[in-house]
Amino acid sequence: MKRVHRKIVSGALLCGCALFTLYGASRVAEKSEKGALPVSLSGEGDELPVIVLDAGHGGIDGGCTSAEGVPEKGINLDILLRLRDILEVNGYEVRVTRDSDRSIHDEGVEGIAAQKSSDMDNRLAMFNESGNAVCVSVHQNQFTDPKYKGAQMFYSGSNSTSEVLARALQSRFRELLQPDNDREIKLCGKELFLCYYSDNPTVMAECGFMSNPDEAALLNTEEYRGKVAFTLFAGINDFVHRKK
Repeated sequence: MKRVHRKIVSGALLCGCALFTLYGASRVAEKSEKGALPVSLSGEGDELPVIVLDAGHGGIDGGCTSAEGVPEKGINLDILLRLRDILEVNGYEVRVTRDSDRSIHDEGVEGIAAQKSSDMDNRLAMFNESGNAVCVSVHQNQFTDPKYKGAQMFYSGSNSTSEVLARALQSRFRELLQPDNDREIKLCGKELFLCYYSDNPTVMAECGFMSNPDEAALLNTEEYRGKVAFTLFAGINDFVHRKK
């Protein structure tokens, strides 16, 4: 596989997070417990895309942490596993970059930097191996000022429909889970390697701020992570069944 040169970029912004009737935020728990919404294709013969999910970080790389020391990596993984189950119940083929707390670097690679590079290359390969895929990388955000909160979607510029996917996801977060969320979607740069170099429609979903005590506390509960997973599902499904 072609290796892409990466630069490690420092900064405080990130740490490295239709077919439905309108569901209010108060109904997300009920729907996520049922684990399914009806998926109806727009016509006979339509093919659902493969959904490729990535849980950011893993293994020695914990990602960002809350003030209480809870690492991002486990929150990302739990949301991914819940999202995978909902998608599969609704007829989607789902592939995941990891389903446990681990790095997916090549066997025999030594050194943290080399392992991280190999890990990211392997995640990117999974994102790009199918020509009919929708890719979502689950992350949590962090900022120096703890007042900031709310999900925010970063999208790839390499595929013209990534922005549409980002808007669908951001809209569902605002509608179902975070009605006061006024954050804007953003085009990712090279520092977001997996998002930037993906060929398929791709979004890095920063689901909340670990640096915000209230949001971090919510993300540390199974109930809220279930709501986040359902919200991501709703946005993905909106994107898949949008009017072309």
